[in-house]
Amino acid sequence: MNQIFQIALFFAIACFVLGMCLAVYRLATGPSMADRVLALDTMYINGMLVLLTLGLRFGSPLYFDIGLLICVFGFVGSVAMAKFLLRGEVIEP
Repeated sequence: MNQIFQIALFFAIACFVLGMCLAVYRLATGPSMADRVLALDTMYINGMLVLLTLGLRFGSPLYFDIGLLICVFGFVGSVAMAKFLLRGEVIEP
């Protein structure tokens, strides 16, 4: 790989990690539960993007599969949290 691509990948990973750090701060100090759920969404999306960027860096398709799993589980978790915040229960009797 050429040098510019390596620098761009390093910069992208640094930006995604910074975004994850800011999301952790919002998750810890969010004024409402909706802010905390959005911070959790941001964290899993940034984690998935870090894995995809590492997959480009190392040329391994395993990172892409793991990123897909994180995306699916994050979406299911977000739906469950939203349903819990709206109704107070996730599984209805």
